[in-house]
Amino acid sequence: MTGYLIADVTDVKDASLYQRYKPLGPASPQALDGTYLARGGSVTVLEGSWHPERIVVVRFDSAARAMQWWAWDEYREARGLRQASTETNMIVVEGLA
Repeated sequence: MTGYLIADVTDVKDASLYQRYKPLGPASPQALDGTYLARGGSVTVLEGSWHPERIVVVRFDSAARAMQWWAWDEYREARGLRQASTETNMIVVEGLA
C-alpha cells in the first residue's frame, strides 16, 4: 500500500541555512523510490483556515518506506539543516489499497 509524505513548511527562520539544505534534501526521497507529486506549487484554499505557504507531497511504495526515508542515515544532515532553518509540519499517511 502506498504511503504519502506531506510536509507543510510554515516558516523559513534562517534563509542562508535553508539555502544549504536545498541541494541536499530534494534528491534524497528518490534514492528510496520516492516520487514528488507536489513541491512548492501554488496553493488554493477551498475551505477552512489553513493557509500553507509551501506544500511538499512525496509518494513512496509504503508508509513504512516513507518513515524509513525520514530516519535514513543519508538524510540525517539534510534533515538537521531543514529542522534548524524552518518550521515544518510533516505527516505520513497510508494510501488506498
